[in-house]
Formats: sequence, C-alpha cells, structure tokens
Amino acid sequence: MARDHLSSDEFFTQLASLIEKTQKKGHGAVYLTQKRLTFDASTTAEDTAKKVQDDPLWDLNPPNPLPLIIRATDGKSAKLGSEGAKNRTKNADKVKLSTVVQPDAIEAFFARYAEVCKAGMQSLKKRDRSKRKKKDKGKKEKSGEGKKA
Repeated sequence: MARDHLSSDEFFTQLASLIEKTQKKGHGAVYLTQKRLTFDASTTAEDTAKKVQDDPLWDLNPPNPLPLIIRATDGKSAKLGSEGAKNRTKNADKVKLSTVVQPDAIEAFFARYAEVCKAGMQSLKKRDRSKRKKKDKGKKEKSGEGKKA
C-alpha cells in the first residue's frame, strides 16, 4: 500500500506530536531515518535502464543533486501473539511519517528539523553516574591500599 509523502510543514507538526506522545507515555522511542532517493521523477524507466547498462554505478555521481526522503516512526512494527514471537501480527497503530526534501530546500529543512528534535530532547533524563563513580572510587582505594603494604 503506497502512501503519499507529507509536506514539510505537515511532517514537522506530526513529528512534534509523535515525540510529545512518546514523552507523555514515559517510555518508547522515535526512529528517524534519512536517505537519498536514487531516482529522479523526471526520468523514465527506459532512461534508467540505459544508464544502468552503461554504468552500473551511475547513481554515485548524478548530474543533478537528488532529493532526500526523511522518515519517522514510533517503531511498533508488530504485536506479539499469545504464543510469543511465533504469532506476530502487524500493528495497525504504528505511526509512519515521511517527506521528500528537494535539494534546494535542504538547509532550511534541517534547521527546522534540528529545532523539533532539540525540543523533543528537553525532557530526557540525564544519566545517574553517581553509583558508578562511588564504585570506581572504592576500587581505587582498595588497589591503593594493597600497593602500600
């Protein structure tokens, strides 16, 4: 089932709400991916087939910059059945967002993308390393006492 890509504004609005929903639950993850599209909408399948015959690595050095596809999901791909991993069912509640960014709009897109991601990271908890420091300090004291004797 093919889905249309969102506009940049719709993508940012829904991404912010996805991050907020995950934060309110207190646990969960939001997966962000990006990759270059390896096709150009203006070329036909015949043109692409000719390029592949001429040079199988033609897409490594395209004549024009190619657009990016940016995706976001909450990562809930399957629900476990009553018997565990054997009976997985596809999760209809999974949130999938995607947008295509043209090369001329990449800088503006990533500036706003960074703002949305930073805003989503405000509620992250800083790791408690005090236990580790106490543990390391205790080891150092013990090893120091053994050397003096």
